[in-house]
Amino acid sequence: MTNPDRPRRGPSLGRASSLMAVASLVSRITGFLRQLALVAVLGLGVVNDSYTVANTLPNIVYELLLGGVLTSVMVPLLIRAQTEDADGGEAYTRRLLTMAGAALAVATLVAMATAALLTRLYLGGSGSAHAQLATAFAWLLLPQIFFYGVGAMLGALLNTRGVFGPFAWAPVLNNVVVLGVLAAFVAVPGEISLEPVRLSDPKLLVLGIGTTLGIVVQALILIPSVRRTGFRYRPLWGWDRRLSETGGLAVWVVAYVLIGQAGYIVTTRVAADAAPGSVAIYANAWLLLQVPYGVLGVSLLTALMPRMSRAAAEGRITDVVADLALGTRLSAVVLLPVSALLTLFGTQLGVALFSFGAGSAGEGSTRLGATLAASAFGLLPFAVMMLQARMFYALKDSRTPTLLQLVIVVVKIPLLLAAPFVLPPEWVVLGLAAANGLSFLVGWVLGQVLLRRRLGPLGTGPVLGALLRMAVASVVGAGLAFGVVLLVGPALPAVGPVAGSWIELAIAAVIGGPVVVAVMLALRIPEVAALRRRVTGKVAHPTERGESGR
Repeated sequence: MTNPDRPRRGPSLGRASSLMAVASLVSRITGFLRQLALVAVLGLGVVNDSYTVANTLPNIVYELLLGGVLTSVMVPLLIRAQTEDADGGEAYTRRLLTMAGAALAVATLVAMATAALLTRLYLGGSGSAHAQLATAFAWLLLPQIFFYGVGAMLGALLNTRGVFGPFAWAPVLNNVVVLGVLAAFVAVPGEISLEPVRLSDPKLLVLGIGTTLGIVVQALILIPSVRRTGFRYRPLWGWDRRLSETGGLAVWVVAYVLIGQAGYIVTTRVAADAAPGSVAIYANAWLLLQVPYGVLGVSLLTALMPRMSRAAAEGRITDVVADLALGTRLSAVVLLPVSALLTLFGTQLGVALFSFGAGSAGEGSTRLGATLAASAFGLLPFAVMMLQARMFYALKDSRTPTLLQLVIVVVKIPLLLAAPFVLPPEWVVLGLAAANGLSFLVGWVLGQVLLRRRLGPLGTGPVLGALLRMAVASVVGAGLAFGVVLLVGPALPAVGPVAGSWIELAIAAVIGGPVVVAVMLALRIPEVAALRRRVTGKVAHPTERGESGR
């Protein structure tokens, strides 16, 4: 039974998501500076490809074991334990933390012992990334698995208690640490040796150990915040019947991650067999695309998840449906204009940002920008897909998102494999990015169909009407800015490619942004005002405004 004294809703979505949006913005900016510095220091070649693959491995292993479970299954179950248990779910939480921590420690040791196998799995027989160098980096970076898990568990615990800020700000500290590590890397004399690769290489040690140190700091900085909530962790072994429920749900989540990794392995192998630097280019384009999503989408998801979980636990399906519509509209009002601008100005963004230091080769920065442009259309579908998945998890359904993931990967893999046959090696990465975006679009449509079968009418018509008006405004604003760039284009070659790209981006921002907002206002799109209220922390749930979820 639910406790009648507990509030029916969690913290204000507007206040919580606005605070996290600020933190996410700073996190994305510092993370962006980190990537710029990384490309400037390492370039877009073999060393960066090898480092990128190795630095992705801890995330992959962690997600396989615990990451997806924590973010999608454990939060709803912790919420239920806090609602149902006399001790507020403290014993259940301690058991989860104890067992998850032990699993993470074992997994970290196993991953380090099999580092060579892991790197070869993702690289295959590629010559564009260096398998031995990637393995050397992996030995130094795989300890991150344990600390990724610790940070995620502490963050989940804080989120279920209505504390969102510390977990949102922790990555900023990680980025600052890594920026300092890159400065130290530059100060260390010499170059990373490829023939032979030496684990004792000072530069390799500075970059590998320093990157891991950033994740350690990111996790441990959350401990004081957890203590301030009143929770005191002491190991607690033993079994709770709901841990079996967690295990059943987790099997589907792990399958979800495994299916996704099949797509990622194919992506990495195809990129590694293409022109040198393609792995790093794909990764950096994806990270750039995550900046607008991270500022809005992640903050909304994090704030919505506990609320949707409580609504689902209490049988308030109308509120769950309303949250889907609200999250979709608020995401679209920002992400559609960004997608339109990135599609037309992605190449300029790549040249402007990545033409410095070791990454000064014009071809690499141009390819990166073009890759970003080719994938921009998938930004909103990806955001809505993530929101749909969280809805299924709030309903204690981890099977459907896994089946959706299977369809997405089945759609994506043939497109990935076809890219080298229809594109020259240096542009294969564009095909990979476009295939990824198309798979997100398929996932969005199918997810909407399945949610309607599960919950009934979702108000899809009104939402699509709002999205269409937003899309018109986005195309008008971005198109007008692009037209102005074409007019002034003949005068730009004199200032050079980098300065010219910055000028074109300035035109896009000064003209495109205001025009999009003006057209949205002219089309009477209410989400513009809602977004403004969200930024100032004043968004209410639709039912709190007397509206019914449609």
